[in-house]
Amino acid sequence: MADTTGIREGEIAIELPEDFDAGLYFIGRIRTPWPTRDDCPKNARESDAVCTIEVNPRYAAALTGVETCTHLLVLYWMHQARRDLVLQAPRHYAEHRGTFALRSPVRPNPIAASVVRLGKLDGLRLTVVGLDCMDGTPLLDLKPYFASTDAVPDAVVGWHAKREA
Repeated sequence: MADTTGIREGEIAIELPEDFDAGLYFIGRIRTPWPTRDDCPKNARESDAVCTIEVNPRYAAALTGVETCTHLLVLYWMHQARRDLVLQAPRHYAEHRGTFALRSPVRPNPIAASVVRLGKLDGLRLTVVGLDCMDGTPLLDLKPYFASTDAVPDAVVGWHAKREA
């Protein structure tokens, strides 16, 4: 039975599969000034808060060369998010949207991504700006951000573009 507590009018929750298809290793934790989801900025570009990414010691060698990057792609696990909604009623929009048309943390696999500016690397700690997650969020991966291949200046989200007009 799908969990229907805490959903907004018109949202649809589904029954999740019994078993997982894959496993993950958390490679660290993210430290931010936001203790709850409601405290977090709506998106990472809304805040200039300095945050810290703490990488587990076993992955120390994986940080070699990271200090040469100005920006990183950070993948993290929104560990307190619902996973069963397929149709959502975002607080800031009147229309319902399918989960895959939103950047909401509520999704079958609550993986989030942010491009951050790297301030400094100090041992296993990265000081960054550009996150929007709760304090203690599990870290999945770090990747260099390549403006030449990662940026798509003409990308459009049609429903959002119509709303802005």
